[in-house]
Amino acid sequence: SPDPYLSINEVGVPEEIARELTVPVRATAHNLAWCKMMVKRGPSPTTENGGYIPGVNYVIREREGMKQRIKVTEKNAEDVAEKLEVGMIVERQLMDGDIVLFNRQPSLHRMSMMAHKVRVVPYRTFRFNLSVCPPYNADFDGDEMNLHVLQGEEARAEAEILLKVQEHILSPRFGGPIIGAIHDHITGCFLLTFGNRKVPLDDAVQILSSVMEKEKLPKIHEDEDGSRYVYGRDIFSAILPKDLTVSFPAKVCSHPPCDPKECPTKTCVIIENGVVKQGVIDENAIGAFKGVLISRIMQDHGTMGGRRFIDQVTRLGIAAISVFGFTTGIDDEDIPLEAQRQIEEGFEKAKEKINHLIEIYRKGELEPLPGRSLEETLEMEIMRVTGRARDMAGEIASKHLGMNNSAVIMAKSGARGSMLNLSQMAGCVGQQAVRGERIHRGYRNRTLPHFKRGSLGADAKGFVSSSYEKGLTPTEYFFHSMGGRE
Repeated sequence: SPDPYLSINEVGVPEEIARELTVPVRATAHNLAWCKMMVKRGPSPTTENGGYIPGVNYVIREREGMKQRIKVTEKNAEDVAEKLEVGMIVERQLMDGDIVLFNRQPSLHRMSMMAHKVRVVPYRTFRFNLSVCPPYNADFDGDEMNLHVLQGEEARAEAEILLKVQEHILSPRFGGPIIGAIHDHITGCFLLTFGNRKVPLDDAVQILSSVMEKEKLPKIHEDEDGSRYVYGRDIFSAILPKDLTVSFPAKVCSHPPCDPKECPTKTCVIIENGVVKQGVIDENAIGAFKGVLISRIMQDHGTMGGRRFIDQVTRLGIAAISVFGFTTGIDDEDIPLEAQRQIEEGFEKAKEKINHLIEIYRKGELEPLPGRSLEETLEMEIMRVTGRARDMAGEIASKHLGMNNSAVIMAKSGARGSMLNLSQMAGCVGQQAVRGERIHRGYRNRTLPHFKRGSLGADAKGFVSSSYEKGLTPTEYFFHSMGGRE
């Protein structure tokens, strides 16, 4: 399960599993008293309120080269503890801070197996921070993962130094961060910083309480009516290192490539001495695979600094999105009747153009493209017209879905989806293609019995003029399944 309050270095281990898995501890003159105290607890001790305390499952005694395993039970715990001597091995249960290997198969690259520190938790699932999903390629729809408890001192040291999650924030494949903010983290930080947002003081304190320990509040401003607020980008600045100075284009900026100082929309980011002076925090700043800030902080402050920043930015994003509220539904794809009418008119014009092309092709007046037959030329021209028709529908739909639309916010900030997805939901799905061509196989001289023989029109060859929201006709659905199957 996901747990945003665990550090990226941690893994939540259910109590039941922690009682089953053990770490061997050799009794020495230095730790004998501690080992005896652990053995006395027996195999399943708990605190007064039923909380978890680690106990001991077995004690191993070596005599004349023979290993004798003594199972610790509630009845014999006292006796075994009394007889404990230096050199015996106590198999204690997992406790917070133990280092373990965590793995999701298929193991496709080295980040499919990383070391985490144990945090014993109630209930029945392993848990880790959402930012660690991309390297494992994990989601929470029933994925199973394996946990291996390291048994040797050298193995634990090696895991601590080489295998810990914070050592793998930067991917060896492309050198950028593979662990970073995803989904809600990006949306939350975007909502916090977009449009120079003013956050009421109470909300600002609540958001900051998720990441701050003792640092002081950002600068508080006052409205004419006396209400106090903090700028969202000052809240974000609270988690940045004080020596950070960087500028870069934002994903949401509509004029890339753009010099942040001359950005016409003021969305490109300028940070000076750890303070966000201008811009919007989105996927380009903190996202997995893209995050400029994560790369830079790793460069300047090493893996510890990178880990701390990712832990804080994900908590901040989730606190912000929880305070502001964010939801999406099918009505986010509604467009006004006027826009629907414009799209339909555009399709009519496109169909007329296609009919005109077919007509001049049949009369033998079509000019072939260099190196193409007449049939290929016709197909390419029709594909061009249907492509333009889809883009036109998408543009009209996008124009009516503004930045106060949740689906648009997710697409523009890079949290999830794209404007193409939205234009297909709201405007038109577009031409379906198999092997880069319009659909032409099927019945003799036609794709389906629903069309005239020899028909070359848009509908007969797989153009889907409906949107996903409106729903596809049976023939469109069939063609769409052909394109999708490929």
